[in-house]
Amino acid sequence: MKKTYKIEVDCANCANKMEEAARKTSGVKNATVNIMTLKMTVEFDEGVDPKAVMQEVLKGCKKVEDECEIYF
Repeated sequence: MKKTYKIEVDCANCANKMEEAARKTSGVKNATVNIMTLKMTVEFDEGVDPKAVMQEVLKGCKKVEDECEIYF
């Protein structure tokens, strides 16, 4: 399953680090952050709860940028 979320990020380097953090999250198959559209696309492993996984993705992104917000 693939879903797209609105994300607040203002620098390309931070976007890359958030993308990397999301990819390392258990339950995430792949993730991309588009700084131009302020969107994060996440492809989930089969059988996971996207909301629960996104809570962990948000935690990882907040380690990169404390003020990061992902709207899901």
